[in-house]
Amino acid sequence: MTTPTATSAPAAAAALHDCRDAFVEALIAAADADPRVVAVVNDSVGSSKLAPFAKKFGDRLVNVGIAEQDMVGVGAGLANGGKIPFVSAASCFLTARAMEQIKVDAAYSQHHMVLCGMSPGMAYGELGPTHHSIEDMAWMRVIPGLTVISPSDPAETAQAVRWAAQHDGPVFLRISRMGVPDVNPPDYEFVPGRAVTLREGTDVTVIAHGTAVTRALAGADQLAEQGISAAVLSMPTVKPLDVDAVVAAARSTKGLITVEEGLTSGLGGAVAEVVVQHQPVPMRMLGLPDVFAPTGSAGWLMDHFGISADGVVGAARELLGR
Repeated sequence: MTTPTATSAPAAAAALHDCRDAFVEALIAAADADPRVVAVVNDSVGSSKLAPFAKKFGDRLVNVGIAEQDMVGVGAGLANGGKIPFVSAASCFLTARAMEQIKVDAAYSQHHMVLCGMSPGMAYGELGPTHHSIEDMAWMRVIPGLTVISPSDPAETAQAVRWAAQHDGPVFLRISRMGVPDVNPPDYEFVPGRAVTLREGTDVTVIAHGTAVTRALAGADQLAEQGISAAVLSMPTVKPLDVDAVVAAARSTKGLITVEEGLTSGLGGAVAEVVVQHQPVPMRMLGLPDVFAPTGSAGWLMDHFGISADGVVGAARELLGR
């Protein structure tokens, strides 16, 4: 698939935004336009920032309490009855506790429902391993028939919500809690399965999604100061993956680096599967190894595991033998 180039992407040092705000604004707009749109939550109105939705559409929000399996089942029932449910909960609980329901009630049944994984990765930093959602992308991408999206900024989040409201099938939408800047240009258009080139480069290609995109761009800036040209490819849709963009990057640069806020078997695994089949090239995968993340602030945890500009620089220099 042809990959657009965001030539006017803003610098990574811009103001930071919570993508949950863009999510709820887009959801309210979708509900205004389509009376079938409803929200289903697990006592998570506050953490999902759905209070404005609840105020405007009180009869279109179902709160099942802390019962994630029921929440997805209720969402599937609503979808079966002609509604378009946005099932919203902390990603760690949505994906782990309701995995069977996501697999069977949403994906196998091919219901039009949107599973909204809130505060994913290590956004709940100080609450520790029970609240980290480092496995969600690895889990979700292996479920047949499920589209998996991880937006990088508020504009992309809003567009993904609008697309998911129209898409006739199940979607997992990862909504970040950590503040991120706008990285896509004003004329950006989200297309599922299409990557976006945020920066051109000839030595290495850095592929990232979600909150890691900003850190990938910062790493590319540092590499440029060291005479290394790094392309940055934003991959908002981890499934379906933009295979053409990955293969093109493998052919045009000397190696690939994946960066993600989670286990490297998510985006890293998906990219590696493409590379090994179509265009073998050296790779480095930045993310969490086979460990549970400890307690600490989200920023500290990202830096601790090398999901950072310095991590990108180190991986690139290692790939290039510098």
